[in-house]
Amino acid sequence: MSGVPEPLTGQSHDLLRPWLSALSRAVVLLDDGGCILVANAAADELLGVRLSERAGEPFTALAMDERDRGGFEEVLRLTAATGSWSGELRVTGAAGPRPVQARIARAHVGDRPAGVVVDLERTQPGAERAVVVSGRLTRLVAVAAELQRVGDIEGLANVVVSHIADAAGATAASLSTRSGDHLEMVGLRGASQAAATQYARFPIDGDTPAGVAALSREPLLIAGRAELDRRFPALPYSAPGERSLLCLPLVVNQEVAGVATLSFPSRVEIDDAELAVYRAMADTCAQALERIRARETVDAQTAMLRFLAEASSELASSLDYESTLRNVAWLAVPALADWCAIHLEQDGFLRPIAVAHVDPEKVALAMEYERRYPTDPDAQTGAYQVLRTGESLLLPEITDEMIDAGARSAEHAATVRRLNLRSAMTVALRARGRSFGTITWVNGDSARRFSEADLIFGEDIARRAAIAIDNALLHSELKEVADRLQEAVLPAALPEVPGWELGAAYAVAGRVSVGGDFYDAIKLQDGRFALIIGDVMGRGVEAASAMAQVRSAVRAFVAVDPDPQVVLNRLDLLYERFPSEQLVTLLYALVDPRLDQVVLTCAGHPPPLLLDEAGNAEFIDTVRGTILGVGRVERRRTVVPFLPGQTLLMFTDGLLERRGEDLQDSKDRLAETCRRLRPRPTHDELEQLAAVMRDPTRDDDVAVLGARRLPR
Repeated sequence: MSGVPEPLTGQSHDLLRPWLSALSRAVVLLDDGGCILVANAAADELLGVRLSERAGEPFTALAMDERDRGGFEEVLRLTAATGSWSGELRVTGAAGPRPVQARIARAHVGDRPAGVVVDLERTQPGAERAVVVSGRLTRLVAVAAELQRVGDIEGLANVVVSHIADAAGATAASLSTRSGDHLEMVGLRGASQAAATQYARFPIDGDTPAGVAALSREPLLIAGRAELDRRFPALPYSAPGERSLLCLPLVVNQEVAGVATLSFPSRVEIDDAELAVYRAMADTCAQALERIRARETVDAQTAMLRFLAEASSELASSLDYESTLRNVAWLAVPALADWCAIHLEQDGFLRPIAVAHVDPEKVALAMEYERRYPTDPDAQTGAYQVLRTGESLLLPEITDEMIDAGARSAEHAATVRRLNLRSAMTVALRARGRSFGTITWVNGDSARRFSEADLIFGEDIARRAAIAIDNALLHSELKEVADRLQEAVLPAALPEVPGWELGAAYAVAGRVSVGGDFYDAIKLQDGRFALIIGDVMGRGVEAASAMAQVRSAVRAFVAVDPDPQVVLNRLDLLYERFPSEQLVTLLYALVDPRLDQVVLTCAGHPPPLLLDEAGNAEFIDTVRGTILGVGRVERRRTVVPFLPGQTLLMFTDGLLERRGEDLQDSKDRLAETCRRLRPRPTHDELEQLAAVMRDPTRDDDVAVLGARRLPR
C-alpha cells in the first residue's frame, strides 16, 4: 500500500543473524503470527531446542508448555497494540518449565517492520531475581508520580490500566470505583468482551476477586489458573492457559473507594517487598481518586448552585410558565441530568410540556415512546403515583431486570434500552397542598447515579417551579377577574351624538388591567348628554367594585334628573346612608347643545380644560368641590359656554401631576402640550397625549375623556 513501508521478508532477515548471534541473551525474532524467523544460539541453549533451525514453526509449540501458550499469545496481541511489553513468562527447557524475564517489542529495520523481538533472560532465585524485582519496583515507583498529576477519573484509569500494568508486567488491567454497594468499571485494558460486560457494574459483596479484596481491605493475590478456577469458577478470562491475578483495594479513611486489578499471563510469585510497593501504589491511587472525587463534588455543587440560580431567575422572569418550564428543562441538561422531562396534569392525564436531552434524536425517541407506551393513570408506581401522593420517587439504579419486569413486550423493553435509562428521580410540582405536575430527571449516558442528596435538590427545584406556576395561574385568574371588572366599570363604547366627536383613553399603571379611574358618557333623549370622569383612591378589585357602584348610581340618578347639582347631592346622600372607606373624586358635565353651554359640578376632581380651534387652552378653574365620602356639602353648578369647534378635556390626576412638580407648573405644562398637539377626542390622539404627559416614575392610572363640538 502506498505510503506504508513493506515488511522485511525472505532473505532480508538473514541480515539480522550476525546481530542476534553477538548477543549473550536469548533472542528470537518472530513474525506477526508468532512463527520463528531467526533465533540465536543463546535461545537454543536456554530452551533446549534448536530454534535457529526451526524457522517457520510456531514459537509456543517449541518453547512453551501448552498451559503457558495462551498467555504468550495474549502478550503478542498486546505488543501489536502498544509496541512493547515486559514481564515474567514460563518457558520449557532441558530442565523443564522455568520462569524467564521477557522483553517483547515490535522490531524495525529503518522504517520497515521486521517482526517481533522476544528477549528472554533466566529468572534465578537470589541476587539475580532481586535485580529483576528491583527494576520492576523502580518502574512502579516512577509511575506513582504520575498519580499525583492526574486530574480526572479518565486520566487515573489510564495510568492504572496502562502505565501501572506495563510496569508490573500485567497484560490485562482494570480500575473499578465504588458506588454505594456496587463497583463500577471506569477503566479496562486487555480483557475479553465478556469480562467487560460482566464487570461493568457488579455488587461489591458478590463472588468476585475485586469484591473479596474490597470487603477485606487487603490485597488479594491468586497465583495460578488452578487456584483461580477453584475459588472463582465463573470468572471470564482474556486468554486460555495459566493466569495470575492481583487485586488492590483503594482505601481512604478505612473506606474502600475502588479496586485496581492486574492480570498476569503466567503464574507469578510476589514477595513481601513487592507487595509493600503495590500497597503503596494502591494508597497513592486511592488518594488520587479521593482528590478527584472531592474536586468533582465541588464542581458538581458549583454546577448545581449555578443551575439553581439560573433556574430561579428563569422562573421569576415570566408569567408564561409553559415557556419558562421548557427553559428550565434545558438548563438541567447536562448540569443535573442527561434527561429532563416536565409534565403538567390536565383532565387527569399528564401532558408533556418539555423533554430535554443533549441528543435531539433521543428527544424524538422519547416523544415517540410516550406516544406508543402511555403510562396508565391508575398505575401504583411511577409519575402518576407521585402526582397523586406528592411523594418523590428515587431509582438510584435501573437494572435490566427492572426493565424486563416493567416492559409490556420485548419491543417495549428494547425501546427502553435504546433510551438508556439507568438512574431516575421523579418529584411532584406541588403548591398550596395540590399537585399539578411532575418533573423527572434521568441519567444514562453519563453513568451518574442519583442519590438522596440529588433528590432533595430536585425537590427544591420542583418547589420553586410549582410556586412560579401557581403564581402565574393566580395572576391569570386575577387578570381575568380584573378584565371583567374593567368591562363592567368602563363603557364598551361611547355613544354617538350627532354633531359631536367623543373619545376616551385609559392607561393602567398596576400589574392587573383594572385601576382606580373610570369614565362614562350618557346620551339623553332631549339632545343633551352627560360626561362623567372619576378616580377611586386605590386600585385593584376593591377599587373596581367601588367604581362599579358609583357608575351605577350616577346612571340611575341621571335617569331621574340629570342636573349636575342634583346628581352630586344624591351621591353625597348615598355615601351618608351607606358609608364606604373608598374615597372618590368626580367631575360631572351636562352638555346642552341647544343653549351652547356645559354645566359642571365637581367633587374634588381636577378642573377640565377647554380648547378652541385657534389652539387656545384654558382651565375652567371655577369648577371646585369636596370629594365624595367625607360628608354632605353644598354643591355648586358652573355654567360655561360650549361653542362649535371647541373641545372639552376631562382627565384624572395621573395626566397632570408629576413627582416634585408644583401643581400650577403641571397645569401650565398640560395647557402648553395641548396648544402644541391640539388633540382631537379620538382614542389614538388622547392616548398620545397621555403618553407625553404622564410621569413614568409615578405608579398612577391615567384616564382622559374628551368631547369636541363639530363646526357648523
